[in-house]
Amino acid sequence: MPTKLGARGTAALWAGKLTSALSRGLRRGGGTTLPGDVARWIDPRILTKLSRSLAEGTVVITGTNGKTTTAALLRHILEAQGRQAVANQAGANLIFGVTAAIVNQTSWSKTLPADVGLFEIDEASLPRLVQEVAPGTIVVTNLFRDQLDRYGELETTAAHIRRALTQGPEGVTAVLNADDPMVAALGDGLPRVIYAGLDDPSLLRPELSHGADAKFCPRCGSAFIFEGVYFGHVGRYRCPRGDFARPSPDIKATAISIEGMERMRLRVSDGAQTADVDVPLSGLYNAYNIIMALAAAKAMRVPLAKSAAALHDFTPAFGRMERTTIDGRAAVLLLAKNPTGFNEVLRTAIQFGKASSFLIALNDRIADGQDVSWIWDVDFEQLKGAAQHIVVSGDRALDLRVRLKYAEIPSERIEVVTDWRSALKRAADATPAGQTVFVLPTYTAMLELRAVLTRDGALRPYWQGQPADAKP
Repeated sequence: MPTKLGARGTAALWAGKLTSALSRGLRRGGGTTLPGDVARWIDPRILTKLSRSLAEGTVVITGTNGKTTTAALLRHILEAQGRQAVANQAGANLIFGVTAAIVNQTSWSKTLPADVGLFEIDEASLPRLVQEVAPGTIVVTNLFRDQLDRYGELETTAAHIRRALTQGPEGVTAVLNADDPMVAALGDGLPRVIYAGLDDPSLLRPELSHGADAKFCPRCGSAFIFEGVYFGHVGRYRCPRGDFARPSPDIKATAISIEGMERMRLRVSDGAQTADVDVPLSGLYNAYNIIMALAAAKAMRVPLAKSAAALHDFTPAFGRMERTTIDGRAAVLLLAKNPTGFNEVLRTAIQFGKASSFLIALNDRIADGQDVSWIWDVDFEQLKGAAQHIVVSGDRALDLRVRLKYAEIPSERIEVVTDWRSALKRAADATPAGQTVFVLPTYTAMLELRAVLTRDGALRPYWQGQPADAKP
């Protein structure tokens, strides 16, 4: 049934759709943001008007890391149950990107062929999105130090999210990461919270990393006692004064097995049911993306067993453990954009991928954060015993080269190549036959590298998503 938009809303929709068609037709981009700008300029309430037609409401996912993968996992679950989702799957996670996504999927006749909205959103933009779409579920994945020149300290980011949670619509359910103390604290006083976390003691590390962020009790300021961490500051914690402690997860992974870069198996329980999950992803950080998606599905009344079964044939989102071929060599793209994320991507590539050949690309554009001093908090020392050849590229390749020097990586193993196509070729040429080159770019560097690979026919444009028969 056509959505009632009024004359102004109709004009906004048509202008947005025309902008999208022109953008893609002229190869100026995927139409993932600009149509939203245009539509909102004509009718600032266009997102609210279009979202009203979603019979099952809206789910919003925010947090520092994992938004795109968590949203993709949840979408896969929902669509396996016959629920059609409209989503900003291309990763444009400001309010304009969300608007563009719903404008693009709405037909010229004002019909939106979707039951539910599934939107990932930048943390600072969350309050505005919540005000406009009144979501039934808000998912918060984690909070790590990221782009300090844009966001400020973590407390500022947490305050944005807290405001959205407390001022959200009546009946909203918060799905929170129990193992991240700053996220778990957001649940204080909220009427409906689902906590999710890992509960596999065998994977805990005994000490915090030097780049850990949330070390202090949010109530009294005392230094947390950590019984162990999975990575960063995420793990088991308690205040020595008893003011705050890790909440018991409502849905948890009690056994996790990571099989190289190919698959991950988890035993998951929600208190009533236990299910085995088999997903073509790797890395402990992806275990959190999986458990958060399962918890969000639970909030949407999807039985755990059905959610678990749906993920067997999941295909990773673009740039997030995406597989391709570069000049005859197998390659994996692993987005890395802040200290904790970079550390986990390196650990995954080295520990589970047995990586020895790397292309690491660092940009400092607005979407990356223009202050790149964070690279000094990345544990590049992990590469000392693993990397046989590293190509460094991007706008700040020389900064990265200096950081690797101080990580005591032999200079003969490092090569600076600033041209994107040449960097891909050199990384592939330096990778022995039968081995994989691991590409670790920041966000805009990932888009640049993917654009080259798309022109080469190795990948599809990121806004098109993966084909149905894509293999992990």
